[in-house]
Amino acid sequence: MPDKPPERKPEPKPEPRPKTGPAVAGRALAARDRPSALAGEPTRPRPRVPTGERTSGSARKPHTGDVLHLTRAASVQFMRPIFVRVIRVLDWPTYDGWLWIDGYELAANGDAVARRSLFVMPGGLIWPDPPVPAARRSTTRTPVKRGPVRVG
Repeated sequence: MPDKPPERKPEPKPEPRPKTGPAVAGRALAARDRPSALAGEPTRPRPRVPTGERTSGSARKPHTGDVLHLTRAASVQFMRPIFVRVIRVLDWPTYDGWLWIDGYELAANGDAVARRSLFVMPGGLIWPDPPVPAARRSTTRTPVKRGPVRVG
């Protein structure tokens, strides 16, 4: 008589992990939705950026003519921060919380060196403080001393 293989009991399925981490369904939670904020714990204030104004969420959107300082806070592509003069904000479809900017990359002296279309997070944009205008020299001229001209 053939032997039957021993019966195997089905293994229990592991219970799903609760979704309490910093991201749920691929989206980052806002500070007010994090468990520590819900428990009434105070949140730390963000440090002030001394070089200019940084946006927070939807506080400020770029406009034509704005000069922006783009760092890794705006996008991971900016390993080396750059300055950009905005041509326009494109209405291309993007992920929630991101936008496309068409602009000129600026050299250190302020001249445009390249036109670029950039994918950035508005929360990472920095509006640098406007430069202090250079002291202007007087435009009055000192007269040149002229004497008689010898001809011939």
